[in-house]
Amino acid sequence: MRRILGLAVVAAGALVMLFPFAWAVITSLTPGGAVLATPPDFTPEGAGLDAYRRLLEAVPFWRILFNSLWIGIVSTLLQLATSAMAAYAFARLPFPGRGALFAVYLATLMVPLQVLIVPLFIEMRMFNLVDTYFAVLAPTIASAFGVFLLRQAIAQVPKEFDEAAVLDGAGHFRIFAFIVLPLIRPALATFAVFGFMASWNSYLWPLVIIRSPEFMTLPLGLAELHGRFTTEWNVVMAGSVVSVVPILVLYLFAQKHVIASVAQTGLK
Repeated sequence: MRRILGLAVVAAGALVMLFPFAWAVITSLTPGGAVLATPPDFTPEGAGLDAYRRLLEAVPFWRILFNSLWIGIVSTLLQLATSAMAAYAFARLPFPGRGALFAVYLATLMVPLQVLIVPLFIEMRMFNLVDTYFAVLAPTIASAFGVFLLRQAIAQVPKEFDEAAVLDGAGHFRIFAFIVLPLIRPALATFAVFGFMASWNSYLWPLVIIRSPEFMTLPLGLAELHGRFTTEWNVVMAGSVVSVVPILVLYLFAQKHVIASVAQTGLK
């Protein structure tokens, strides 16, 4: 009986979590005049893909989608590279002040992006990088959370592996590339999901630094769909559905590694 009750609670929670996504799909298929019908209709008449066609006409959607996709991939790869190297240094290389430096670095997690917007914008303007792809990427090259997560994963790798590799003549680079990285693949996959999601959903920084429509990312493109006086909500929901698909696919591929990483690094 206890197992049945537990499954019922989990199923109810899953339905609550999935309902917004299901409602977005239904709204995206609903004709414009029936979107605001009262009471809501879960099986609207005349459902079709007209909202998706209007989405492609309202904004340069494929260009915006491509911008978000390649920026998210490059940002994730850069964060994986910088965070993994920094995490290895903090976990394996003894140097004076290592603990204090790591604590200071982690303290930056408490600084919200809103506080950094103005100095970041001034810095980009000084280097004449406003309204460029590099300006969107630059603040995401390093991640304090990524260093913390990967350091925790590297700390779980027995140092005896390093010592055995040193006896065979391996240096830090070979130990890092051929021993440590393969053993922390779950943590790398987890951080890849988090990093890609952060880049994919980023709105405030691109809004401040981007001026040209050809540089817009997906959140900015979706914001353009909101009218001043009226909004076609089925078109907005169509854009939202398309924006969720890459994240969903990424998580489905990385789900096994995410669960393993949570178990190994002690993140409850």
